Amino acid sequence: MALGKYSRVNGRKTSLGYCWTVSIVVFLALCIVGIWMMTSSSFVPGQNPDIVQENKNEVPEQVEKSNDLSSNESSDGADDGNKKQFEDNQGDLPEDATKGDTDMDSNQEGNNDKTEDSEKSEDKPSEKSEDEKKDEAKGEEKNGESEAANDSEPGETNEKNPDRSEEKSNESLGDKDKTKKDGESDLDSSKTKDNSSEVFPSGAQTELLNEPTTQNGAFKTQAKESEEENESQKSSELEKQKGFSWKLCNTSAGPDYIPCLDNWAVIHKLPSTKHYEHRERHCPVNPPTCLVPLPDGYRRPMKWPTSREKIWYSNVPHTKLAKVKGHQNWVKVSGEYLIFPGGGTQFKNGALHYIDVIQQSVPQIAWGNRSRVVLDVGCGVASFGGFLFDRDVLTMSLAPKDEHEAQVQFALERGIPAISAVMGTKRLPYPGRVFDIVHCARCRVPWHIEGGKLLLELNRLLRPGGFFIWSATPIYQKLPQDVEIWEAMDTLTKTMCWEVVSITNDSVNGVGIAIYKKPTSNNCYEQRPRNDPPLCPNSDDPNAAWNVALQACLHKMPISATERGTQWPEQWPARVDKVPYWLLSSQVGAYGKPAPEDFAADNKHWKRVVSKSYMDELGINWSTVRNVMDMRAVYGGFAAALRELNLWVLNIVSIDDPDTLPIIYERGLFGIYHDWCESFSTYPRTYDLLHADHLFSMIKKKCNFLALVAEADRILRPEGKIIVRDTAETITELEKVFKSLHWDILMTYSKDKEGLLCAQKTTWRPKEEETVTFAIA
Repeated sequence: MALGKYSRVNGRKTSLGYCWTVSIVVFLALCIVGIWMMTSSSFVPGQNPDIVQENKNEVPEQVEKSNDLSSNESSDGADDGNKKQFEDNQGDLPEDATKGDTDMDSNQEGNNDKTEDSEKSEDKPSEKSEDEKKDEAKGEEKNGESEAANDSEPGETNEKNPDRSEEKSNESLGDKDKTKKDGESDLDSSKTKDNSSEVFPSGAQTELLNEPTTQNGAFKTQAKESEEENESQKSSELEKQKGFSWKLCNTSAGPDYIPCLDNWAVIHKLPSTKHYEHRERHCPVNPPTCLVPLPDGYRRPMKWPTSREKIWYSNVPHTKLAKVKGHQNWVKVSGEYLIFPGGGTQFKNGALHYIDVIQQSVPQIAWGNRSRVVLDVGCGVASFGGFLFDRDVLTMSLAPKDEHEAQVQFALERGIPAISAVMGTKRLPYPGRVFDIVHCARCRVPWHIEGGKLLLELNRLLRPGGFFIWSATPIYQKLPQDVEIWEAMDTLTKTMCWEVVSITNDSVNGVGIAIYKKPTSNNCYEQRPRNDPPLCPNSDDPNAAWNVALQACLHKMPISATERGTQWPEQWPARVDKVPYWLLSSQVGAYGKPAPEDFAADNKHWKRVVSKSYMDELGINWSTVRNVMDMRAVYGGFAAALRELNLWVLNIVSIDDPDTLPIIYERGLFGIYHDWCESFSTYPRTYDLLHADHLFSMIKKKCNFLALVAEADRILRPEGKIIVRDTAETITELEKVFKSLHWDILMTYSKDKEGLLCAQKTTWRPKEEETVTFAIA
């Protein structure tokens, strides 16, 4: 009994221990199976999907088939979890956008084995390798239905709601069977794997990658990379990829840097400054490719005509001129503004009264009709030219970058045409006989010295029959110095055959105004008792003006009826569309047609382009555009087409192009010669719109392409626009360069190897600096 009892108790113990052992073994087996099932259908979060794809290809075929079966069995739970994730934000989508997902879910739950779902799955773009596709084909009889059930949901999502599908593909980037974007080929997919930032460039898409379960280790998420990219405005990476790396110019001039006028390495070595050589152009051999910084607190400029009266002080933060000339009503500081009362040295009580006095003294001047294009030498802040707009007159204001500090910059900020230049040792960059009037209001230019060399330069520029208006102290004051100057000027002007048509006292402003008229024939020259100043030799071309030395001689008047200058142009505005009388059919125009036809065709072309394209198609608010530069103007057709707008256009004729600048002046427009391999003589941030017609492709063959881009960035105001017409190849390259500058591309278009690009400059500036050694004073 004892033995039996012992045996019974031991038997119970053995039975109980056996049950516990079996339970533990079964539990462990289930855990192992579960882990095996999970690992067969997915990989660890944060693992590189490319590596997993490569490992899968090395698994034997029978093992991969069993993995596929296990994956299908476990996919239901995973799909349910993914559905919940993607459906969290469906309330943000329109009802019709989410309807496809709802219908899909109901079909998935009740009809997993239907042929319809299987057919839908065949349209789903797949990311699997070719080996996987072969394996799936072999096992189609065994698991075709379960695979169709699992694949039909993302396939239908792509078809019914492609935007939603892209979000799902982003969030499931770590899943083995992630859905590709609609229409993406296997080749494209393999290429984009190498750079995930190219697969998901949109910030809205990449935000979905920032999942809380993602294990990144030392690697950044795509969302983080995109966030940093947006914060720097897509700067460094794009520049590295495209080969563009921009730096900030470190110069003594700072935000006011003009490369050809601030070349201190050359200026310091000049043997003399007697003739203002230090104010002339001294361009560096290699033009800079750095970007000029913005002044602190820079703001969008005032609109015209408000800008004529006041500008933001922060845009041109200079007060020296206000202190020196404040009593003469040039400019005054008032809080956050610089105020321009409309006065000048010779018209303290306003420019309009001064302008009217001139008209009354010589009615033949006829502002805005006979007299249309004016050169104002020593312009100050250009109030004279600014108020001549009220008389329909276009004025080229000119002054040096000197100790008066930013006078030309003030003018341009006000919306008034102006150029930084000096009458020194070289001719001004304008053709001969083009200005209707030349004006000088106490400009302190020593006209009478050195044989009258500087006044003879004005004679070259002045149209036959044109007027020189001079208001200065020698006219109305009797100090010994003034009397001496007046006597010298009287002698010089008589030998130049200029006629004094008026000497007027402006009682309101308390000044005197002398007005001279240039002759229209050579009769006076031939009757002079002395050939002094001498006549220029016949070989001296009065239109040659680029880096040509000044000479103290008189150019003869044209005498042939077909020569330019023998007739006064048509009255404004008729002259803008009139074919100049001196353009002959025997001459070949800039585009290869007979000159008159060429001119007419160009005029018609730009009217059509501006009205049909530029006004409405480029996204430009033309009411904000005031200062415009046509960087390659030819006949000035672009400027003529814009003449009804409240703006002005400076026409640039490249020194490499046919010399059509005289035609532009004949039309009542104005412009200047320039070599775009060099910097332009203007302050930074002075133009609202740049227009370049096949300029960049020309420069590519001649000099530094990026230097021209940097120059365009320098002279264009933030939020300013550039319109480029060029070859399709150049347009494509420019678009990349402009993007590296963080400019906004408003429009780009190419057809038949020609293209059009419109971009807008932003306020972006690089952080890294480049010291321009030759520009350190």
